[in-house]
Amino acid sequence: MTKRLFLITLLILSANSAFAVNFDDLKPANPLETPVQKTEEIIQINRPQKASLTKNDVHNHYAIALERFIQCNVRSSYADFRILIESIVPNDYAYMLIANKMADLGFFSLSDIALSKVDDEDISYVLNDDIKRFYYPSFKLNPKDEIYLAEMYSNIMYNAQSLEAASELMKNTVLLKNSDYANYLVALGLLKANNIDNAQKYIDIAIDKNPQNLNYKKLKAEIALQDNKNKAAVKTVEEMKQAPVMNEIYVNKIYSLEQYVLYKAAKQDYEKKYHLGYYYYYEGELNKAMRTLQTAATGKKKHNADVYALMARVYFDMKEYEKAESFAEKTLSLKSNNVMALLVSGDLCSKDKNFEKAYKYYDKAYSKDKKAIAPAIRLAETARKLDKLDVTKEIYSKILKTRSDVPQAYFNVAMSDATRKLEYLKKTVALDSNFTEGWLELGKMMIDLQNYTAAKKYLAIAKYIDENNFRYYYYQGLVCKAQGLVQDAVYNFKKSLALNPDFQPAKEELSI
Repeated sequence: MTKRLFLITLLILSANSAFAVNFDDLKPANPLETPVQKTEEIIQINRPQKASLTKNDVHNHYAIALERFIQCNVRSSYADFRILIESIVPNDYAYMLIANKMADLGFFSLSDIALSKVDDEDISYVLNDDIKRFYYPSFKLNPKDEIYLAEMYSNIMYNAQSLEAASELMKNTVLLKNSDYANYLVALGLLKANNIDNAQKYIDIAIDKNPQNLNYKKLKAEIALQDNKNKAAVKTVEEMKQAPVMNEIYVNKIYSLEQYVLYKAAKQDYEKKYHLGYYYYYEGELNKAMRTLQTAATGKKKHNADVYALMARVYFDMKEYEKAESFAEKTLSLKSNNVMALLVSGDLCSKDKNFEKAYKYYDKAYSKDKKAIAPAIRLAETARKLDKLDVTKEIYSKILKTRSDVPQAYFNVAMSDATRKLEYLKKTVALDSNFTEGWLELGKMMIDLQNYTAAKKYLAIAKYIDENNFRYYYYQGLVCKAQGLVQDAVYNFKKSLALNPDFQPAKEELSI
């Protein structure tokens, strides 16, 4: 289970695994003949009694639901996931995460339910749009067909029955005539069975019915790679990069796919290893990325500079700072204006609070590539720390005039423009739901407004993302203090100071 999926389980207050499923007459229906019913009429769900469960209980309940899906006990899995959605203490972050996962599994009705429960559309609208753009079919499935197709997906992905599932689906001519998603699943099954020509045929049908769906285009690229049509795969990825996707989750999906396609398309072994390492990096598998990159160096100076720069980036993210510094220096000795190595060098200086030196690295990276976002953001933020506010304002104004998908830009403008602070902080977390500082600042803003209920909601999300964030405990301490919970306040201030012994606000609260 990925980190993000595990985060979902931490947000669930209660769930009871009791449910009843009506297995009668659950064969695929003719969508033109069967009246649309509510899914819960097909899967009878007993609503759980509210009960406080331990984190392990909740984790196990979620894991059981997912395991049932993997084992193709799809109807039971659907019921369990529905119970989880209904049992969560209302929390927009949790609903958005679950909506994403349900769409991935083909439980589009559950994704709809989760999205419908989101209270603040200013926070959810970006992810809402991207989930639908990436996954949702254009032809709305009736409940029986949704369950049936989810069973086919489970068999294709997890039960080594890809050819059998595809063959069964191909006999359902009425469903294939109407459903773009059914055609996608046939293509997926045929690809897994190495029937490339027919896989291409069915994915083209799916895309013709629903040209906006990015998951279909992702499969089209994978089919092209399997058919050794590397240029076609690269072209498809370039088309995907032009889609108006804004949430970080989906932006990274596309960049990850791009690196995988480049890995498969590369002719030289060292190029393959570089792109495979980059792919693992986007997938968050840093150890795999490093093991791959360690064998990617060659006698080519430019290639080695790119490899060493990426290794520096990976080592930095792994918090192995000495190695990150070493490889950044190696890179810059080969290519003095390598943007990634300059950014890592600046990041290392920023970590040590040497902002003057960091500014020089970021400025050089920005001068090399003024269209790239990362150098611009780092330069602007460092300029702010050095009171070079004109530089900060100029860069952020330039970004926001041309881009609407940069969470760091909205966050930093929010910190300097009180009139738009709430709007821009919400925009920040809408674009990147795992932007911890955005949630923390929303919590702080609510504390300042003495809206402690809202403050606790935002702070809880920040803790789920990063439970070792010292600012979370400080703000939580302020909430407890305002509510007269003195012992809880002291505990949180001490916890904040334990995580950051130099944090002066916590010291002041403890009169240290």
